[in-house]
Amino acid sequence: MDTQLLHFIIVTLKLVIPFAIILTFIPLLVWLERKGSAFIQDRPGPNRAAIMGIRLCGLIHPFADAMKLMFKEDIIPSQVHKFFYVLAPFIALSVASVTFLVIPFAAPMPFGGGVLSFQAANINAGVLYILAMTSMGVFGIMLAGWASNNKFARLGGLRSSAQMISYELSMGLAVISVIMWAGSLALNDIVSLQGANILRWNFIYDPLACLIFITAAFAETNRTPFDLPEGESELVAGYHTEYSSMKFSMFFMAEYANMVIASALIVTLFFGGWQIPFLDTNTFRTNADYYLYYFLVAAAVCCVILGTFLSIKFKKGRFGDKRDYEPLVFGVPAVVAGLAIFCLLVVLGRFPLPLEAANWIVAVCQIFTFLFKVLLMCWVFIWVRWTVPRIRYDQLMDLGWKFMLPLAMLNIVITAVRMLWQ
Repeated sequence: MDTQLLHFIIVTLKLVIPFAIILTFIPLLVWLERKGSAFIQDRPGPNRAAIMGIRLCGLIHPFADAMKLMFKEDIIPSQVHKFFYVLAPFIALSVASVTFLVIPFAAPMPFGGGVLSFQAANINAGVLYILAMTSMGVFGIMLAGWASNNKFARLGGLRSSAQMISYELSMGLAVISVIMWAGSLALNDIVSLQGANILRWNFIYDPLACLIFITAAFAETNRTPFDLPEGESELVAGYHTEYSSMKFSMFFMAEYANMVIASALIVTLFFGGWQIPFLDTNTFRTNADYYLYYFLVAAAVCCVILGTFLSIKFKKGRFGDKRDYEPLVFGVPAVVAGLAIFCLLVVLGRFPLPLEAANWIVAVCQIFTFLFKVLLMCWVFIWVRWTVPRIRYDQLMDLGWKFMLPLAMLNIVITAVRMLWQ
């Protein structure tokens, strides 16, 4: 293949894949939030939308919502500032999406006589880029509140601007201590220096910065208990009160995109990023055949156990319709997949892998490890939302200015003292 064509394909994939990941995560997180809140509140959750009678535990609901919003009438109130009213949701979603471009998904890999970086934009000041782009996200919300020409929307926009400015300070100061340890603004360097040893990851090395950053991330993404810009009990729906149809859904998607990006950044800075716990990248590449064999054995065992557990839960007559068969819909294929992997491993056994294949296997495993960590962090966002109640606005400001900001500054001093001591 021509070198220029290959380079063009790689660059295109680097740009497309981050957006594809975000668009894949959004419906998955909508479903996870609905089912997670139902689990926390001890209720069934969404399970009615169906295709040919198959409901798939509510997985079809996000797609039904998307279709509904696409064909719903788009109402633009007469009193709005139309140009900025239409522009605001595009700003919110686009800013949230482009932030993901500098997040590293795997370790740089030797490829084609050079090094292939698993980042859409491999820049040396990745941390600064993310902080700059997240600070721009507030413009979409402020513009929506002002352009709607509605008092509730305007109050939501004002609240959002004050909230984001307040917590960006604490977030930036928390990141400074991580930069001090790493000695670099490049996200790949920060991940590499944490290593595969969990005890070297920053959530243990610098727990106060991790706690401050996660709290600030909740406030930056307008998630409960910091969802004051859209507090339904006070502002109807806040800054998006006057929005409907796809414009409303774009704000909705931007919130989940921000949650994915915040989770990815937390994982990158504090939880080892793409690092596989206790498995160094060079060691994995050298013994890829050995580790791949036992990874597949573990995956097969997990599939069989999970599929058997789901199949046992089958109880005909529980709902009186095709929902009764949903445990079998998921359980039987999982058992079959586990047994198929076992048979494949028995037939093929362990066999040596070429260097290129080993490198790609390591990269794929690191990508899945990173996405799994991000999904777990997203579940923390969901868990907190349905557990902790919304706080008052004065409490929100007090927490940001009187507690988190001094703690973040104190943490920088503590980090500097520790570095001098070492």
